[in-house]
Amino acid sequence: MFASLLFTTPWALAGLAALPIIWWLLRFTPPKPELVSFPPLRLLLELMPKEEKPDKTPWWLMALRLLIAALVILGVSHPLWAPGARLDASTAPLVLIVDDTAAAAPDWAERRVLMEEALTSKAEGLIIGTVPEARPQALALEAGAAALARARALEPKAMEPERAALLARLEATFATSPTLDVVWLSDGLDHGSANAFAEGLLKLANGKATLDVMAPPASALPPALAVPSIDGGRIKVTALRAPLEWPGEQTIRAIAGNGRTLSEVNVSFAAKTGKAEAFLDLPLEMRNEAARIEIAGLQSAAGVYLLDDRWRRKTVGLISGSSLEASQPLLSPLFYVARALEPFAEVAVPGDAAALKAQLDAGLSMLVMADIGVLGGDERDAVKAWIERGGVLLRFAGPRLSGGQDDLVPVTIREGGRTLGSALSWETPQALQTFPESSIFSGVALDPDVRVTRQVLAEPDADLPAKVWASLADGTPLVTGEKRGKGLVILFHVTANADWSNLPLSGMFVDMLRRVINLAPGAGGGAAASLADANAAYAPRRALSGTGELIDPLPDVQPIKPAAIETAKPSPDHPAGLYERGTSLRAINLAATGDGLAPIANLPAAATLRGLTPQPSLPLAPWLFAAALILFLADCLVALLLSGALSRLKMRNATAALAFLALMPMPDAKAQDAADLFALENSLETRLAYVLTGDAETDAASLAGMRGLSIVLAERTSVEPAEPRAIDIEKDDVVFFPLLYWPVLAGATPPSETALARMNDYMKNGGTIFFDLREDGLGTEALTGNPSGATLALRGLLAKLDIPALEPVPAEHVLTKAFYLLTSFPGRYEAGALWVERADSAGAAVGNADGVSSIIIGSNDYAAAWALDASGNPLFAVVPGGDRQREMAFRTGVNIVMYALTGNYKADQVHVPALLERLGQ
Repeated sequence: MFASLLFTTPWALAGLAALPIIWWLLRFTPPKPELVSFPPLRLLLELMPKEEKPDKTPWWLMALRLLIAALVILGVSHPLWAPGARLDASTAPLVLIVDDTAAAAPDWAERRVLMEEALTSKAEGLIIGTVPEARPQALALEAGAAALARARALEPKAMEPERAALLARLEATFATSPTLDVVWLSDGLDHGSANAFAEGLLKLANGKATLDVMAPPASALPPALAVPSIDGGRIKVTALRAPLEWPGEQTIRAIAGNGRTLSEVNVSFAAKTGKAEAFLDLPLEMRNEAARIEIAGLQSAAGVYLLDDRWRRKTVGLISGSSLEASQPLLSPLFYVARALEPFAEVAVPGDAAALKAQLDAGLSMLVMADIGVLGGDERDAVKAWIERGGVLLRFAGPRLSGGQDDLVPVTIREGGRTLGSALSWETPQALQTFPESSIFSGVALDPDVRVTRQVLAEPDADLPAKVWASLADGTPLVTGEKRGKGLVILFHVTANADWSNLPLSGMFVDMLRRVINLAPGAGGGAAASLADANAAYAPRRALSGTGELIDPLPDVQPIKPAAIETAKPSPDHPAGLYERGTSLRAINLAATGDGLAPIANLPAAATLRGLTPQPSLPLAPWLFAAALILFLADCLVALLLSGALSRLKMRNATAALAFLALMPMPDAKAQDAADLFALENSLETRLAYVLTGDAETDAASLAGMRGLSIVLAERTSVEPAEPRAIDIEKDDVVFFPLLYWPVLAGATPPSETALARMNDYMKNGGTIFFDLREDGLGTEALTGNPSGATLALRGLLAKLDIPALEPVPAEHVLTKAFYLLTSFPGRYEAGALWVERADSAGAAVGNADGVSSIIIGSNDYAAAWALDASGNPLFAVVPGGDRQREMAFRTGVNIVMYALTGNYKADQVHVPALLERLGQ
């Protein structure tokens, strides 16, 4: 209980030492003199008193007064009742198990504080994550300082926990240990093992361990993305959450490799459901730009799905032996091929040679030819040139090809083919051999029911073994391939329909065709995947952190064999991220499954479940002062009674007065303390402030932007801003801030009249408000041109403020030379201009006493350009882009802050020589 009692002014407790002195002073109280009538008889009557007067203060009155003094001293020390999420104090060693998963990433900073609190008071302990490591940590108690350092280095990972394996290691290590304090800092998800894991932790140290489970409630669990799919040419996305009693909504975005948002859609959860679906409808070109799908505003790898080459929409042309002869498509030979490729590509059947040539010129990814022996001269030349540029030609055998072929085949075909009952015959239909590891089909599950009754044979030569990708049981080729220029020529030695085999009727046929199309370039052309790379492993290129960011992979990360890449799951050797093999790119993702996220439930009764968020602290000073006042009023009443100075009338009046004082409402001391703390914090240090809009994404970008600009100011200038402050314009006092950044949202309603009056006072007394419309390309039309939603909202706000006329920043304005010499003011966008108050002839703003414009209006989304993550990397891409634009955006921010802080002094002519010298340099 006492561990949760804090004192903000502990030195005031020294006053308790004065209580003995107060007791000594209060011990003796002389009786009050009484007035006696003069007549002697009256004097004689009073010689024998009817009752004795005490010459000492009664003990109970002395105790009352000492209690009043103690309450005042305790109140001055400003005690706080802060139970927080503190664990029970104990001298036993601590074993701290942490779910360092992606689900714990959004509130990892709060979890790190809890880890440090748990380990700080321990002489020895152990901290271990449930996510497996490439180099497993030794399970042994270590000094508290060493465990604390390990806790500070622990980071969330894009991987599933392995609680059962960790529990087995813990049981083997601590089977004979003394009593332990066991704390499990959970991510809040069941992962199929929460209850069994908790029961196992309770059995540590011969059943003498205690178990505290700290986990967020189900309502605070972050959502996750399931594996998306292609449905009707659109990307079908699925979001999962814990099933809650109320509906919810999440925004899912498709992001390009440069950070640009390509498309976004809202998924809506119904009440009591944990799964929601929606569609991202992207044109072919934009879909091929998409690098990731993510849940907006969620800093967790569980809300990120990386896209690789398999998601690049490709174009495939299909022609059969009769399509060129009859100038019309014959679907029968290509029916199964079309059905197999439609989920992964745009399939088209050119009607004639002209249409085929047009597709080749447009950058066709792959061309499928079924039972075509010899192409015409013009068509063959066009296809050969297309293959040389990087196209992939996939051919299927048939009667025409077995009778004669052109040079667009990977091997030389023996005339006549091989079939049951012929000279080159089988006794029984042939099955397939297992695909070798060097084949692109390595890892495809072999269907034992597939049988081949006829095939075209390849003439044996020295190069044939290197061209064979798949073989029959007797060793004859089923699929062969060869590199031609930048492209590929591939041949299935059977027909595309079920005439020569039942391969097209199997699911293996779909998997094989998907492997083939993965070799083809995307829409618009390019080079096909190299056959030399087909035998190489996939090397790690970028790793996915627990917060959903792409980082450099650790040295322990291992390459992945081609046979395992399709089924690879995140592991210590192969973490989630991007892997490459030549020009081929593959992604390993942490994708959720099921119909919703399962929160922890039904823990053992002996386990204590606690939340992550500490309980709010309660100031005790107002209550102590109130109790002291009440006891003081009671003491006054008792003193009056003991002195006998009050008549009944006086007593009645005094009682009424005391009752009035007791019933008089007390001031809201808690609110006053909060206001005083706000004023104290923001007046002692310089801070940048931003207005809360109510939109979580916008407010997060504003905070990151103000932090990034504060870092740049501290590095480059003498200004050292403290942590930026979020401002509720309806409640908070803004007089402490020289500059207030205000992002304007479309449809935003103006503040109340009270807030508007406070804003007017703020601007008239030297404050500057920086309105940012956050719209690309508005330029000087932000206020005068075709109004957007944000412009209309700003107009509605400015109409209620007392501001002078505005103008774009003139060429000689102080903003162009406050710190850096600037000619433009870019942010995340480059085109927009800045507007300020119209200046007088001396260059000072008309509406502000210190010459600083009380209002600045821009449209370039400046906070997004200034926003940096914890590592100092930009959070948003600038448009059109480049390090130069971001640098100029930071310089714009530095000039604005220096302008707001230093005033208009650089308009003085004394600075002209220095400025001219810098311009000359």
